[in-house]
Order: sequence, then C-alpha cells, then structure tokens
Amino acid sequence: MMSTHPEVLWAQRSSESDDSKNVIYLTVSLPNIDEPSLKYDLTPTSIKFEADARAATNAETKHYEFSLDLYDDIIPELSKHKLTSRSFTAVLRKKNKKLEFWPRLTKEKLKTPFIKTDFEKWVDEDEQDAARDDDFGMGDGLGDMDFSKMLGGDTDEAAAESAPNPEDEAESDDNDEDGPPPLEDA
Repeated sequence: MMSTHPEVLWAQRSSESDDSKNVIYLTVSLPNIDEPSLKYDLTPTSIKFEADARAATNAETKHYEFSLDLYDDIIPELSKHKLTSRSFTAVLRKKNKKLEFWPRLTKEKLKTPFIKTDFEKWVDEDEQDAARDDDFGMGDGLGDMDFSKMLGGDTDEAAAESAPNPEDEAESDDNDEDGPPPLEDA
C-alpha cells in the first residue's frame, strides 16, 4: 500500500523560565484514523507517525505516514498526545528553555509542503505572554470563558438599565428633526 503525507500543522510557545510555556503544538489533520493502525514514535530528536485513515465516510482507506527530524531537542516523557475523530494532536515539550522561537519545525531547511503553520494556535514571539494557555484539549479546554456573556444572558435588571426612559427624552433639548448642527465658516 502506497503511503501519503497527511497535513501537519504546527505552532509554538517559548519561555526561558516556564516549562509549560516552552512547547510545540502539533496537529496531524487526518479524520477517521484507524486506532489499531496508529504508530507514533517520539524521540528527543524526531517524530514518526503512521496510520490508516479514511478521508470521508465512504472513502477508501489510505495509508499515511511521515518522519521528521526536529529542529531542536524535545523531552518525550513530558510530551502529550491525543487522538480524536478529526485529528491526532501532540504537545511536545522543548528541552532547551529559550525565549526565541524555533525558526522552523524541521532540522533541515527543506521545503515540506505538507507542514503548515497552525494560525489558530500561533502567536508572535512578542505577544506570547498575553496568549492564553492552551493545553491542546488535554484538559477541560474551557479556560476562563463566561458562556453567559457569549450567549447574551441579559438579566431583567440589565435590560431595564439599558432601556430608554421616555421621561428623559421629553426633558431633552435635542430634537432629532432639527438635523445636524450648522457648519462653521473656515
């Protein structure tokens, strides 16, 4: 069976002091991975991935694989991975604590069309302190979201405060029928 490269998305964070913020986010965008066929090998200097998957429900099963030598060392024992119905994700812990980002994912400076920047997770080096921590779906993943605000959860009190008061409008000298104020001569 001939193998194909799956799409690999990546992003990163760097920190000189905080191990949890010194990571590579890796996503293999491959839906319907056949779990028994999944082979994932992570070493301090490389990553290997191999799996059978169907791109669509009725599609033919294909064999996907890739092997990468990483730009710098990672710590496999502190790295995590997770398989979902839509993708395979991993958070790779960088070994060297540096503030600077890796310039690329791979050791060699080669054009690899199946490796792409994950712009949903990417932040610039100078903005990474403000970026929210993301455990890449390995925890509850909700962070500090307040769903009541997102869903427009107005209470009766808040609605009453924002409603216009007819008495205030009657006392106002502004009359909308007057139009805009006159222009001044320059």
